[in-house]
Amino acid sequence: MSAEYMVATYNLSKSYNSVYRVDTLNLNVRQGEIYGFLGPNGAGKSTSLKMLLGLTQPSGGRITLFGKELSQHRISILSQVGSLIESPSYYGHLTGLENMRVMKRLRGVPERNIREALGIVRLEKHQHKRVDQYSLGMKQRLGIAMALLAFPRLLILDEPTNGLDPAGIGEIRELIKSLPGRYGITVLISSHLLSEIEQMATSVGIIHEGKLLFQGDLTELQARGQSSVSFTTQDAASAESLLLASGFQPVNRQGRLHIEGMQDEQIAEANRLLVSAGIPVIRIEEHKKSLEEIFLDLTGRERTL
Repeated sequence: MSAEYMVATYNLSKSYNSVYRVDTLNLNVRQGEIYGFLGPNGAGKSTSLKMLLGLTQPSGGRITLFGKELSQHRISILSQVGSLIESPSYYGHLTGLENMRVMKRLRGVPERNIREALGIVRLEKHQHKRVDQYSLGMKQRLGIAMALLAFPRLLILDEPTNGLDPAGIGEIRELIKSLPGRYGITVLISSHLLSEIEQMATSVGIIHEGKLLFQGDLTELQARGQSSVSFTTQDAASAESLLLASGFQPVNRQGRLHIEGMQDEQIAEANRLLVSAGIPVIRIEEHKKSLEEIFLDLTGRERTL
């Protein structure tokens, strides 16, 4: 097993009634990164995270956290992990501070951790307010504060921005981005909000129907979205024939000629050929696939998020 990984799974599987929700999953999360675990709803994200936390027993495979087998060192490992799965648990009739003190006793941490955790999520001014009077975003922040209370080495968050408005999503995003640098916390976060993962993750894993389709740096995933250049001319048919005869592979889409993977010198050459042939070039545009388009290519465009 590799000690460089904070989280590693080896052919991890979970089946219900002979149907695999997670199928031979091999996750690798490095220390100090924000790992985005992407997939459509029902892809197996929450089930995977529950197995990492010992909340669900795997049907097969192994899990190591911090280089140790979870099955053999469960208590010592999980004491170094904070988590927020599905939705925060709290006592609505208690204040935010009182909820944090309940968690403090459970985790056996000093009082000063409460002040610091509430400060991180910016709930100090609302700590004496009953939690059932909190907004959804404040409840999410309280859940994250509880997960941070012991200042864990690893923080696991399952869809932490679900149901939040854009302002709330932005707050949670900036909070998560600060954790590795300020506190040395590695973050594993699941989401189906691709734009959010793109703005905060350093590495990503894409799961679909229980199988891991991609794992690697975000830049590596983005590189899969090969760019194309479109040429808009006054005579698309003639331009297409000329470019084909010159070794290019244009695809005519509604009068625009798209060519994939062109270098700068090839763009200049195509433009020169068209102009020299008397075909006016109206517009040259570069198109690069977004993370969402790459995701849909991997998981199948017929699926909805």
